[in-house]
Amino acid sequence: MSGFSTFWEQGDWVLHSVTLLLLLMSVSAWVVIFWKGWVLNRARGDLNRAIPAFWSAASLADARQALAHFDRESVLIPLLDAGMATAPKGTLETSGKRESQLTRRLRDALHGVLQQLQFGQVLLASIGSTAPFIGLFGTVWGIYHALVSISTAGTITIEKVSGPVGEALIMTAAGLAVAIPAVLAYNIFGKLVGACEAELEGFAHDLREMLGDDAQEP
Repeated sequence: MSGFSTFWEQGDWVLHSVTLLLLLMSVSAWVVIFWKGWVLNRARGDLNRAIPAFWSAASLADARQALAHFDRESVLIPLLDAGMATAPKGTLETSGKRESQLTRRLRDALHGVLQQLQFGQVLLASIGSTAPFIGLFGTVWGIYHALVSISTAGTITIEKVSGPVGEALIMTAAGLAVAIPAVLAYNIFGKLVGACEAELEGFAHDLREMLGDDAQEP
């Protein structure tokens, strides 16, 4: 901590800005990590309980009540509501086949649910890809700033150079410390979202088959 304190005291506004930016990125990444971990864990549990409860219900009304009870993250109810919705008359949507209308509504609802589950992924990917370079920039700027200060002081020795250079390398380590958890979380969450997506696509397909049979024109 003494090295970082010295580095901070001797740094200029550029180094202070880089440090605060890395701190902000780290806090943002960890907030998203904890939040998304909680949401995706609940969503997976909801899918495992809600889908069997839906298909074991005696009617659509009972099935929707089962989804309302288990679907805490609202990843299944939008699909059922989209499947049971009716398009306003006199629109282009109603000019197509009823099966096509059903497919379109389910597809749009599925895309909306997936966007909900993927929220925060872009932030994690951005932090994971840029934090190392921001830290490296801080290191380069810190070394430059330290060398300029040493050169104005007179004689340059290895002892005078090694200290500031070593302190400047803290920024590279900080960039990696911010990036690594974000990258790992992005990969883990991507796998979890993919598993949820497979369950949702299967449910949407089965729902279309069931409602499509009911929607056959006489």
